[in-house]
Amino acid sequence: MNRFKRTDSANNDFRFLVSLLDQELAFRDGEEHAFYDQFNKIESIKNVIVAYADEKPVGCGAFKNYTTDGVEIKRMFVLPEHRGKGIAAQILQKLEEWAGELKNKSCILETGKKQPEAIALYRKSGYKIIPNYGQYENVENSVCMEKRIKIPT
Repeated sequence: MNRFKRTDSANNDFRFLVSLLDQELAFRDGEEHAFYDQFNKIESIKNVIVAYADEKPVGCGAFKNYTTDGVEIKRMFVLPEHRGKGIAAQILQKLEEWAGELKNKSCILETGKKQPEAIALYRKSGYKIIPNYGQYENVENSVCMEKRIKIPT
């Protein structure tokens, strides 16, 4: 049974998972890692979800404000031995619900062409590819996506 906790970037379990994510991305991104890494600092992120299985942290995700009514999904990660169980999709759904509760209308994100599993997850979750935004505008290996979300009434 999985448990999901709302927290922030000071959470030690989140920081542990992010350190593993950064190791994996450094391997996947190779020489491009330093460019991407500068945009993935976690200090002062207020909206974090940590997933637990048997009380052990197994996955995480976060969002930060991007526009007045939209957020950017950040730091999505699930431990390799827990992948393929729907945990990432559940984390993403919980992030979207939380963003909606805060009156946001959309979620955007950036992932890389070297992360086909992530692209597949986001497409399956209803995200559509959009033109690269902000710092990713002219970055060939970046894939930017967006999803309109519901604001609860």
